[in-house]
Amino acid sequence: MVTVCFFFGAIGAIGGAIAVIALRNPFYSVLALVVHLVALAGIFLLLHAQFAAAAQVVVYAGAVMVLYVFVAAYVGGVQEPVWEPIPGQRLLAPLLGGALFIELSIAVLGSGLAGIDTDGPRIGDGYGTPHQIGTVLLQRFLIAFEVASMLLLLAAVGAVVLAQRRREGAGGSPSEDTQSEAGAA
Repeated sequence: MVTVCFFFGAIGAIGGAIAVIALRNPFYSVLALVVHLVALAGIFLLLHAQFAAAAQVVVYAGAVMVLYVFVAAYVGGVQEPVWEPIPGQRLLAPLLGGALFIELSIAVLGSGLAGIDTDGPRIGDGYGTPHQIGTVLLQRFLIAFEVASMLLLLAAVGAVVLAQRRREGAGGSPSEDTQSEAGAA
């Protein structure tokens, strides 16, 4: 049963990734990315990494994809250019993609599988659970966790300040715009 679920997840992840690249409509491409991310969350569940699966669905398939959908809807349908931006791109892209696939296949088959040791140390049953992740983050890596949260907070505050300065520099404060519109009427 686990093998069947893995193959459904793998087919969903690969199919979603291919659809992201193959679809011309940006909105459908974003929806295909959601399928890809949900399939990856299913594979994380098969690996008993419940926290990673939940984070995958909540953070990526939830919050980030909502942002992508809004951007795709805001940008709208972009017309395809009449000419190719790079001459010979349609011939060169599959060749480079095939070369990358061959290189990755050699790397995985040559060295990646040699690192798998079935008789080596085993990972504990609790690894990947929310309790284990919380214990590691809030005990062993507490300082790094707090520094990262402070950096994210500073980045958010900085973005708000820069957006406010940009708005004031472009057209003045909103109250001045309202007064000038009232005077023009």
